[in-house]
Amino acid sequence: MAAQQRHTFVGRQREMDTLTSALDDAATGRGQMVMLAGEPGIGKTRLAQELASRAESSGARVLWGWCYEREGAPPYWPWVQPISSYVLDAAPDRLRAELGPGAADVADLIPEIREKLPDLGPPPALDPEQTRFRLFNSISTFLKNLAQSQSLVLVLDDIHWADTPSLLLLEFLARQMVESRILVIGTYRDIEISRQHPLNESLVQLSRSQSFHRLVLGGLEPQDVGPFIQAAGGENPSSELINAIHTHTEGNPLFLSEVIRLLGDQDALGPSGRATVHLALGLPQGVLEVIGQRLNRLSADCVGVLTAAAVIGRQFGFNLLKNLSEEISEFRLLELVDEALDAHILQELPAQGDQYQFSHALVQQTLLETLSTSRKVRMHARIAEELETLYGEQPGEHAAELAYHFSEASPVTGPDKLVKYSGLAGERAVASYAYEDAIAHFERGLIARDIALSGTQTAPDEEAAALLFGLARAQSATVEGHQLAEAFAILSRAFEYYAEAGNVARAVAAAEFPIAPPAYLIPGVARVMARALTLVPADSHEAGRLLSRYGGTLGVAECDYEGAQQALEQAIAIARREGDVPLEVQTLIYAAVVSGIHLHWQESVDNGLRAIELATSDENPFSEFISRWWAAVGLLHMGNLDAARPHALVLRDLAERESTPRLHASVSLVPITSLACLEGNWKAAREYSGRGLELSPLNAHLLGPRVMLEHETGESAQREGYLDQLLEAMRGRTDPFSSGRTSMVITAVARTTGVPNRLEIAESAAKAALSEQSVTPGRAIFANAGLALLAVQKGDPSAAGEHYAYLLGQRGTMIWTVASVDRLLGLVSQTMGNLDQAAAHFAEAYAFCRKAGYRPELAWTCCDYADTLLERNTEGDRAKAISLLNESLALSSELGMRPLVERAAAIQERAEAQPVRKPAYPDGLTQREVEVIRLVATGKTDREIGGELIISINTVSNHVRNILGKTGAANRAEAASYAAHHGLTIGPE
Repeated sequence: MAAQQRHTFVGRQREMDTLTSALDDAATGRGQMVMLAGEPGIGKTRLAQELASRAESSGARVLWGWCYEREGAPPYWPWVQPISSYVLDAAPDRLRAELGPGAADVADLIPEIREKLPDLGPPPALDPEQTRFRLFNSISTFLKNLAQSQSLVLVLDDIHWADTPSLLLLEFLARQMVESRILVIGTYRDIEISRQHPLNESLVQLSRSQSFHRLVLGGLEPQDVGPFIQAAGGENPSSELINAIHTHTEGNPLFLSEVIRLLGDQDALGPSGRATVHLALGLPQGVLEVIGQRLNRLSADCVGVLTAAAVIGRQFGFNLLKNLSEEISEFRLLELVDEALDAHILQELPAQGDQYQFSHALVQQTLLETLSTSRKVRMHARIAEELETLYGEQPGEHAAELAYHFSEASPVTGPDKLVKYSGLAGERAVASYAYEDAIAHFERGLIARDIALSGTQTAPDEEAAALLFGLARAQSATVEGHQLAEAFAILSRAFEYYAEAGNVARAVAAAEFPIAPPAYLIPGVARVMARALTLVPADSHEAGRLLSRYGGTLGVAECDYEGAQQALEQAIAIARREGDVPLEVQTLIYAAVVSGIHLHWQESVDNGLRAIELATSDENPFSEFISRWWAAVGLLHMGNLDAARPHALVLRDLAERESTPRLHASVSLVPITSLACLEGNWKAAREYSGRGLELSPLNAHLLGPRVMLEHETGESAQREGYLDQLLEAMRGRTDPFSSGRTSMVITAVARTTGVPNRLEIAESAAKAALSEQSVTPGRAIFANAGLALLAVQKGDPSAAGEHYAYLLGQRGTMIWTVASVDRLLGLVSQTMGNLDQAAAHFAEAYAFCRKAGYRPELAWTCCDYADTLLERNTEGDRAKAISLLNESLALSSELGMRPLVERAAAIQERAEAQPVRKPAYPDGLTQREVEVIRLVATGKTDREIGGELIISINTVSNHVRNILGKTGAANRAEAASYAAHHGLTIGPE
């Protein structure tokens, strides 16, 4: 609990009722968070103290953390203090149980944990974003476990001064503590919160929770001032005194306290006569002025000592203060500290040795404002030098404090120490996943060295390279995807120095650092890794690590499938030889991604399944997520719904875990959403996609299927809104696949509804996707499918023919939830006027969808197949078309696919009105068979015929067998003779 002076609590009944209610809710397992806001001195901390005291009386555990205005505090300081205080008193066995599997993560932030649990190993190595998430989850889990045995009240004081990582942890805990026995009380000055202040964004995020409450404190009411004066030692104050004090202080409790102390020192409290004399002189108009008057009543030596302490910070140690006050004896210094304690200027910090803090930040501020800039600079220099001596050669967690003081003292101490400790502080912040703090430290060091933060200039020396490498690592964990190129440019400057200087270990570390996922096309990444590979033995463990990421980058960002395969195979071989299972798992995952993006679905599935089989709890916990994702997606593309379902369900469960990051949770719901759409379970698809879009509103992987299902079912109320979101995602470039996906969805929607809206956007998006540098097949197929559907709707046979050959290589697969490749080939062939070819593709699409259980796609295939048969109108086509239309109507009606029901009904009406067409050729030969027999008569082989008609050799062979059967010919020569006799050797004019 905070070491604050206890006074009788006056007023604030309404606020205390709200806090007590929140405490009661938390005690029953409904976690609560209350923010106390107001101006300085308004009583936020005192109100939190009172609630904490009542909580302790009711059996709750109370932990207290503070934030301070000045720089120099270690990362996560408001969290480190309360957790450390608990750890120091906790029994090792109980502490181990409460920390759970995240003990090693929390121990990296709280060194005292390793003192209690010395056998803890290091936490698993993860990407920067994942490491911080794991830390946040481990701390949240620890606090929830801590609250199981007794309710936990966590007070975070003055969070307007909290570092950004601490605020992010607060946001994370707020999402995790809903069903826990935790009450978080935060206090902050609302007058300091601008729109740009980090706390402002956190408050926006926190306010979305029903368990969040905000109390804005105003001044005490006039009727509370009398009891306040009496509690401070006054005797029956007159109404005149009460009104005068309330008027001048506006009920601000700190101002009240200072004014009452001042009047008490002047013996002006009590009978109205004495008060009138003072009031005639007028009270000070500002709390700083009042505090200044109280400080003036202290001895000059005491004020001098307090001024030095104020430069140290809100908290300070006696030994440091003694070293700064060499001219004062230790005994005299203790007397001066006691004088400040008696005046309530200072407070002792219990259980922390000779540690003190100012009773209020405004007291420290008042003292600092008495100092000239020159004196302040020199005092910071003296403090920095004393701290160096105090901390010795291992500054460790105090590096930020040293960096702060050397920064303030740099006009007299120069930049060298500032740069040194900024680098150390930055590295410690990175190690604590406090990336925003790290960026500030590294940038300060670089600026002090006069090194540009942007550009291409190679680092001039080892120190500068370390600062640049640190800055790049920190930036990569905090910036948006499109900004990762800037972080990589900084990293490259460090890498170039290391490579030229022959520092192979650091060069490899820079090259293999996961600055971005392989899917991000950042110029130069592959080049840096290729150069790093020249620095290490070709078959070394270091080469294996580099080759793993190099293969992923080549295959995805550089679109070099063959080069990627070679690199990944080498990496796997090295990993197996070294027994490095995590490296093998990572490489298999990269291989799954590369294979999937290059549309080698079976290969992608095999790699994903192998990674799942090898992965253990020691590897990256996100390995299972990525490998199962690609396994599920690959199986769905290949039409193996039953094999995909277990993986999709595991990913669904992963999305529901509190420990899963929001983005990963959203992406985890993609396979189960796609699966539900493919089998026509619209209710489940809406539920899963809706849940994912709540977490990530512009997730194109989920928006596409949602747009399609709303248009498939004719739900006009929502469908346009989701399409607008998809367009927003494309414009925002949140997904490198979004342009091609959006093009395909728009054209599919237009064909579904019969309304040709936004087709110009679809065409532009598809062409933009195909024009991108190193476009992978995984991106190209969406764009080509969109353009193919556009050609179908425009009735453009030339454009349709351009996309036929491309799509032909993906027969027997599904493109997302939009269409099977075989149905697209049928539609394109129909547009080209090749009805026999179209019918053959539709037959293959029909077989694929039936076997896969993709009912909505089967319904569309039946309808489109029937339309082609009716257009061809050869013997038996009309009867088969009617049968297909009946099946399409039955399926679409059952699934509520209203646009398709209307389309199929219209075609059925046309079919029933269409007269039966007599065969156009003898013996029931079809148009395609006549084309084949004509080419047989010219002496062409099956391969040559297939090439000319753009059909497979197997299809040609099937046609030849049908021809021999229908004509009674024994061989190809007799078939040629038959063709000549019946005039079939002459083509149409």
